[in-house]
Formats: sequence, structure tokens, C-alpha cells
Amino acid sequence: MLYSPEIIAELNILAQFNLHSNQEGIKVHSSAGPDAIAATQRLFTKGLITQDDGGYLTSLGLTACEHTQNLLQILKPS
Repeated sequence: MLYSPEIIAELNILAQFNLHSNQEGIKVHSSAGPDAIAATQRLFTKGLITQDDGGYLTSLGLTACEHTQNLLQILKPS
């Protein structure tokens, strides 16, 4: 199974969250690209973030974000 462009866009949004502070969220502005806006809305619908334009990670979102950022670290070129 290959990752769809939609999943990649969602992973890119999750990669923007700061895992060192649960008090720091993100905001995807209306001027952002349509892929980022749609990905953020999908993450909200899936229950991973608190608002359809970003906000904070939910507990499920935190888990997904940790896995996303760990995977990016593992796959990062040396």
C-alpha cells in the first residue's frame, strides 16, 4: 500500500506540531495552500486536532504526531 497524497499532506501537518509543549498549537491560515487546508480539516474530522484550522493535538493526535515525527527522524538522510 502506497501513501496517498492526502495522507502525505496530513503527515506534513502533524510534523509541524511541537512535541515539547502541549501548550503550543498550530494555525493553518486561509492563505495556506488548498492541500494543507484540506489536510487540516481531515485531521480534525479524524479527531487528531481540536479545530478544523489547527488548534492543539488531541490525545490520539499526540500519539499520531509522535509516530509521525519518529518516522521522519528514522528516515532522515544521514
